Amino acid sequence: MRSWLVLSAVVVVIDQLSKLAASRWLVMYEPQAVLPQFNLTLVHNEGASFGLLSHAGGWQRWLFVVIAVAVCWYLYLWLGRLQRGEIVSAAGIALIIGGAAGNLIDRLFRGHVVDFIDLYYGAYHWPVFNFADSAITIGAVGLILFAVLSPNIAPRKK
Repeated sequence: MRSWLVLSAVVVVIDQLSKLAASRWLVMYEPQAVLPQFNLTLVHNEGASFGLLSHAGGWQRWLFVVIAVAVCWYLYLWLGRLQRGEIVSAAGIALIIGGAAGNLIDRLFRGHVVDFIDLYYGAYHWPVFNFADSAITIGAVGLILFAVLSPNIAPRKK
C-alpha cells in the first residue's frame, strides 16, 4: 500500500509549485479577485492552522517541524499496515502525508508556510490557506467519514 505515496508526492509537487507561483505573482496582503467569494491573497503563516501561535517568537517553527515529522512517520507506518482493499484509508493517509510534507518543506526552507487561497462570504473571510491544507482536510474528512460509514465496523452490542 506504500505505492500510495505517489499521491503524497503529487500533492507536494502541486503544493510547492502553487506556492512558488503565488510568491512570485502576488503582493503580500493584496487580494486579487478570481471569482465572487474567492480571492488569491499572499500571506506568510508562522503558526499552525488559523495562525495559532503565529506570534510566539520563532520557537513554534521547530515545534511544528517535529510534529509534522512525527505525524508523517506515524501515517507512513499506518499506510504500510493497510490491506490491499483499503483504498479510501490509503488515499486519505496519502493526502495527509502529502499536505503535511508540503507545509513541512515551507517551514524548513522558508521559516513560514505560504498561504494564498482566500475564500469569503460577505465580510466573513475563512483563514487564508493553501493546497497542502486542502489535501490534509480532504484526507482527514475522508478517513473520518469512512470510519463512521464503513459497513465493516461491527455494530455495538446492546
